[in-house]
Amino acid sequence: MCVHLGLHLGVGGQMLELRRNRSGIQSEKEGMVTMHDVLDAQWVYENHKDESYLRRVIRPLEGLLVNHKRICMKDSAVNAVCYGAKIMLPGVLRYENGIELNEEIVIMTTKGEAIALGIALMTTATIASCDHGIVAKLKRVIMERDTYPRKWGLGPKASMKKTMIKEGLLDKYGKPNEKTPKDWVNSYVDHSVKQEPKIESGNDESKFNIQLDQSRKRKLSESSSISQERTESALDTSHLATSSSTKEKKKKKKSKRDEEHPIEALPIDTTSEETPRKEKKKKKKKDKSMEEQTSDPAQTDEQLVKKHKKKKERDRE
Repeated sequence: MCVHLGLHLGVGGQMLELRRNRSGIQSEKEGMVTMHDVLDAQWVYENHKDESYLRRVIRPLEGLLVNHKRICMKDSAVNAVCYGAKIMLPGVLRYENGIELNEEIVIMTTKGEAIALGIALMTTATIASCDHGIVAKLKRVIMERDTYPRKWGLGPKASMKKTMIKEGLLDKYGKPNEKTPKDWVNSYVDHSVKQEPKIESGNDESKFNIQLDQSRKRKLSESSSISQERTESALDTSHLATSSSTKEKKKKKKSKRDEEHPIEALPIDTTSEETPRKEKKKKKKKDKSMEEQTSDPAQTDEQLVKKHKKKKERDRE
């Protein structure tokens, strides 16, 4: 751009300095430091344990996310979010007003540290009225894992399961084996495995009703299949009958026409065949000549005269 401006002015130009005066919320009016300031701040922090100069030179990442709406999480749910858990409503401690659907928000701790960026799946009104559900889906996790302690797997069932795995009553995946007690198998419900609804042994009537329903369904399916087969066979036979009847009718019509108008043996005239052929050839030549005249209007008179002479000679031959 500088070179082009110089060419337009007729003087010539070159770029001496390129300065970026703004980047996001940061501008050159405030927060501008040099690399010497960074070195001095590091020296002060290492020798005097004073971090005030370092905090003034290096700004935290949360300064870029000031304009976003915020949701504050409990300290017990922070590490789970860092590992990719969903942002559920029981883990939310505080939330800001004016949150809308599909809006980009910041998930933060009680100390003001940014955990992740997310997209809101609930408005402020729904968060206030509900007691369960997914508040937002994660877009980008900012905080590193294990900065906060793990708080999942510390309940009574989970701790009991861990002790049983150590003792060998469960396998290494936490599933029952030969040594597992019956009380654990009956009481513990594994939600990761799909289970069919159980039927109690004492309810004979429910079993009988289920068997009746199954038998009725089988009978209905069998009857429907039989009816479909019958309809298909009937359609096939009707189609064959109609096709055969139409063929017979056509044959009868042809035979009647032959009887009414018999074909007589006519003498073959070679002259009559030759004359129309010549007439056809002449017509084709005339059509070609007309097309050439229409397609080439710029031809001279001499060329047209030559063509007419050639045509007359051919006609004489």
